[in-house]
Formats: sequence, C-alpha cells, structure tokens
Amino acid sequence: MFKPIRLVATFAAAALLVGCATTDPQTGETQRSKTGTGAAIGAAVGAAAGALSGDGSTSRRDRALIGAAVGAAAGGGIGAYMDRQEQQLRQSMEGTGIGVDRRGDDIVLNMPSSVTFDFDSSALTTSARNALNDVASVLTQYTDTRVNIVGHTDSTGDASYNQRLSEQRAQSVGSYLAQAGVARNRLNMTGYGESQPVASNDTEQGRAQNRRVEITLSPIESQFQQQ
Repeated sequence: MFKPIRLVATFAAAALLVGCATTDPQTGETQRSKTGTGAAIGAAVGAAAGALSGDGSTSRRDRALIGAAVGAAAGGGIGAYMDRQEQQLRQSMEGTGIGVDRRGDDIVLNMPSSVTFDFDSSALTTSARNALNDVASVLTQYTDTRVNIVGHTDSTGDASYNQRLSEQRAQSVGSYLAQAGVARNRLNMTGYGESQPVASNDTEQGRAQNRRVEITLSPIESQFQQQ
C-alpha cells in the first residue's frame, strides 16, 4: 500500500475511534455515533477507491484525499438520514408492541402476530392498521429508503400452508402501506414461512416470537450519491 493511502486510512480509522465516540450522560458508557461511523467508513472506502482511479493527471495522493472527502460526506449523510428516521419511528411505535431495531444503516420493525393478525388470518387487526398509519406517515417523509416486508410463521401445521400464510401477511402489510401513501415501487413483499425462526418452536413463547412480520428499511445509496 502506498504511503498516501496509508495516511488517509489512518486518518479515517482515527475518526472512527475518536470522532464517532460520545458518552451517555446517564450511564457514563462510551457509544458510537452511527452518523460518524458511516462518515469514517466512507472516508476509508473513498480513499482507497480514489487512489485507484484517475488517468494519471492527478496524483495518487490527491485522488485518495478527494475520494476520502466524498466518501465521508456520503457515509455521514446516510447515517444522519437513518438516525432521524429511526428516532421518529421509535416515537411513533412506542406502546404499540412493535419493536424497532437498528442494524447498521438498516432499521427493522418487528411486528408480532399477536399485534397484527388474529390466529390463522392475514387480515390486519385494528391496532395493526393504526400502527401502520404511523409507519406510513414516517415513510412518506423519508422517501430515500427501500421497504422490504417479510412474513414468518412458526412450524406448527403444514409447511406449504405456512409458506402461503407468511406471503399473504406480508402482502397485507405492504398493501396497507401503499394505500396509506407509500409508493409501491419502494415496497417488496415476500414470505419465508417457517424457514427462518428466531426462537425455538418447542415452546409457545418461542413459537410466538417466530410468528411475525418484519419491515426492513434500507437506504437507497444511489440517491445519496446524487445529492
């Protein structure tokens, strides 16, 4: 690796370890800012890509620095965008029984069947429709995210029936979000039946966790590159 690339990579690593750290005033624990982490990772990736690009008219060092700056802006922009969306969703989902989980730049809404559907049904309950109205309200404000909706079941009963039920439930959620104003080209609905359990199917508690619909919100990176 050339020295300029090492220099920028070292700088990005330092930003990741130092600039992205904050202290929780209540616990005293050090936490990492997702926005800052995205910027630092973007800087490192941008530096490497920039150093390897070009036609020779610009020095390798200059290309690496330019790539780092562009990458940091893109990474930080995505992180900040998803941070704001996550905050609004957490506020909207409070008290609904729907979990909000952050996984990198993705946000996952976990909708248990006890909240969303009656037994052996793909018709949304009133509480589910109310919650999805709030979800749709946030999604229509943050249009630069894809919405992947996946249905899951426990292992009780016939596997092929469970597969169809998981697909129908995902379709019910997606159709309702579309009716509430979320653009259909952002929505992808699928079902995995009983094939992806998150808990043991040997207990009722575990089976209840497996009966769920997950909505994963992912940033459309090309939209941030154009900004």
